[in-house]
Amino acid sequence: MTTSTPTRERIIDSAMWLFGENGYRGTSVAQIEKAAGLTPGAGGLYHHFRTKEAVLSAGIERHLARLDALRDIRRVLTGLGDLRAELTLTARYVLAELDGEEELLRIMASEARNLPGIVEVAIEQLVSATYTEFEAWLRERAGLPADRATAVAAVGLGSLLSSRMLRSVLRVTAVGVDDDTFVATWVEMMQALLTE
Repeated sequence: MTTSTPTRERIIDSAMWLFGENGYRGTSVAQIEKAAGLTPGAGGLYHHFRTKEAVLSAGIERHLARLDALRDIRRVLTGLGDLRAELTLTARYVLAELDGEEELLRIMASEARNLPGIVEVAIEQLVSATYTEFEAWLRERAGLPADRATAVAAVGLGSLLSSRMLRSVLRVTAVGVDDDTFVATWVEMMQALLTE
């Protein structure tokens, strides 16, 4: 992190990294201040945020703003005309976006019970909206009835999300399937579900 980064952004960057590594409760304000290049324990964080929870809220909000594109799957896939290519693009795109948001995934998983108000909003915005968009794309593109589209969206996006949750949150690397194989298998599975 460079010192030219505005202090508020350095605080958010540092806090989100620490929250992802140590959890919200396991991270002190002094640790955030130190990581952000401020004097630990001097209260510099409070010149920019009222509380440690406000830092978390700002960090989650920033992560979610970056993920707006993830929730707009229909726009991304418009006009390709090749189901296999569209599914491959979807899988790679979702996995890449999730990879870029490891901190957010770890925070959401670790703090869902401790800070339900903040985390529930993040989960709703990230997961529910993404499922809704993917479900709508399945109805439009494959002509699936609503109940079938809901089920296929749950299976499809659920498998992509769980692969990254295993890696990012549980730090399981021993699954033994590289991304290329995973995506190819996912595309085959989705094509089978869409052509039944």
